[in-house]
Amino acid sequence: METTKKPGRLADGGGLYLRITAAGTRTWVFRTTNNGKQEELALGLFSVVSLAAARQRAASIRQRLADGQSLRLAADKDGGASLSSAGLASPAPVTFGAFAEAYIVSVEDGWKNAVHRQQWRQSLRDHAAALSKKPVHEIDTPDVQAVLSPIWLTKAETAKRLRGRIEKVLDAAKAQGLRSQDSANPAAWKGHLAVLLPSQKNVRRGHHAALPWEEAPSFWAQLRAREALAARCLEFVILTAARSGEALGAVWGEINLDTAIWLVPGQRMKGGKAHSVPLSAAAVELLGRLRSVESAPDQRVFAVGGVARSNMAMAMLLRRMGRGDLTTHGFRSTFRDWCGDDTDFPRELIEHALAHGIPNKVEASYRCRTAIERRRELMEAWARYLGAYDGPS
Repeated sequence: METTKKPGRLADGGGLYLRITAAGTRTWVFRTTNNGKQEELALGLFSVVSLAAARQRAASIRQRLADGQSLRLAADKDGGASLSSAGLASPAPVTFGAFAEAYIVSVEDGWKNAVHRQQWRQSLRDHAAALSKKPVHEIDTPDVQAVLSPIWLTKAETAKRLRGRIEKVLDAAKAQGLRSQDSANPAAWKGHLAVLLPSQKNVRRGHHAALPWEEAPSFWAQLRAREALAARCLEFVILTAARSGEALGAVWGEINLDTAIWLVPGQRMKGGKAHSVPLSAAAVELLGRLRSVESAPDQRVFAVGGVARSNMAMAMLLRRMGRGDLTTHGFRSTFRDWCGDDTDFPRELIEHALAHGIPNKVEASYRCRTAIERRRELMEAWARYLGAYDGPS
């Protein structure tokens, strides 16, 4: 079993199997038949649960099934007889730290980014050390609050990412049968930690008033209903996460609708370096509606009668929409907060999408074609979140 890699199920006997996926993930499962239907329960990752422990769990489940319990109740640590009362020695409990590492190993090949892997491990090591040695099935809400509260307002983005990672680890533990099937996730946000932890809305805004990312889809719907060119320019700013000056100065010669790339020249960039912006399908569609057959390469994209729109036009638009509390530049913060709070895209990818300064070697790697396509995935995800178009899910 140690060396077998072929996808499928390996039988150990008595309903115990080792399930191997095409991705190489190995999981102990218990299979039985109930009223003619096959039922299956995960017992734990192969890298976490030993063969002896898996056999003990399978034996305990078989005994409980013989006593008339359902499969779920038989496997639930909070219901039915314990392993010890079944006459079996209880295997050592799986700790949060051990399971988290096993979980990362099982999924990290799909991340395709060494920095992202390192950030996952480092955030759990640096900020969730108190959970590491605790049995994963015992982690509860006070435990999660205890590791999040010290950094919730001082390191807001780190704390939000940490919460999401803890939630995923505990979800995976439940799916592997290591947590009660009836228990809620103590790291869940909506309806749980969202009402227990203080609001972070004003933590990272600085002097550019930003729209909370949770409100972005409803704002987008209101913006789409506006007919002014300033509304289309603001849509473009939001879709590309560009600085307003970069968008206002855009000319048709910088934009290739066939390759969906906008090349902003260095003289219009804050850092002085040319920046390639992969355009989402929604951004391409927007530009396609604005472009005419007479559009010259040096013609401004957002201009009427040769007169370009200005920051003031977008500021006035926001006031007419009843959102004078917002700034155009603040939408970059909205995008950044959404990336950090609601996605798993690597930090370097996000920073490059915002044209922020990153080390030269890293910057060079993020200029390659593959990285541009990864940034395109990010911008497509952002457009879909906004509700900008009925794109692929």
